[in-house]
Amino acid sequence: MGDEEEEDYMSDLFIKEDVRPGVPMVRRVREALQKEEKQKEANEKNRQKSVKEEERERRDLVLSSALGNENKGFALLQKMGYKSGQALGKSGEGIVEPIALNIKTGRSGLGHEEFKKRKAEEKLENYRKKLHMKKQANEQAADQFRIRFKNKQEERKMEGDLRKSQRACQQLDIQKDIEAPKEIWYWLQPEEEDQKDEDDKDDECTGSDLSVSAKLQILTAYLRERHFYCIWCGTTYEDAEDLSLNCPGDSAADHD
Repeated sequence: MGDEEEEDYMSDLFIKEDVRPGVPMVRRVREALQKEEKQKEANEKNRQKSVKEEERERRDLVLSSALGNENKGFALLQKMGYKSGQALGKSGEGIVEPIALNIKTGRSGLGHEEFKKRKAEEKLENYRKKLHMKKQANEQAADQFRIRFKNKQEERKMEGDLRKSQRACQQLDIQKDIEAPKEIWYWLQPEEEDQKDEDDKDDECTGSDLSVSAKLQILTAYLRERHFYCIWCGTTYEDAEDLSLNCPGDSAADHD
């Protein structure tokens, strides 16, 4: 034994494990187990995939093949006079090809596809209703804006007609030596300052409790009765008969 060389227990023959510095044994074992588990999962998926493919291939092969005499149902039909390629029924009014087979491959329950379709239709219908309601709201807002704009224009026109009537009333009254207006607002009041904004001018026309429309109606009636004058015609008629025959009416609409 002295001649035999003593084996080195620190040689590569005895050190099979990874002895890299800083790599604990527990970590190396855990990594090895994780690698083995991942490999098993991959193998299982491949196996399941191959099984599904084999099932589909067998099913397609069977469906593409015509029924033979070994099929009990087909044999029974032949005994009753049926021939391959012939339509079903006593008078041959039935189907020729078999009813298509619908293979369900998903994991959802029966009726789920119909439920999804119905939900999609409801969602689309709700979306259309929202669009319709939004369109109606926009149209109503546009109509209200047009109405407000039109009313504002009519109001401004009446204010202008009222000022025109006040000026005419003042001139005609003075020509007939009338020193004071019948009502304070029948005449335009003198401006207290050299410059006034538009709001102040509006207050001159609408200082009393009466509206602009009411004032205009009262004042134009006074001009027609007292002076035979129409502000829209811009004419002083000879008398009431002349006014009645030649003036279209007592409102702005009659003169359009």
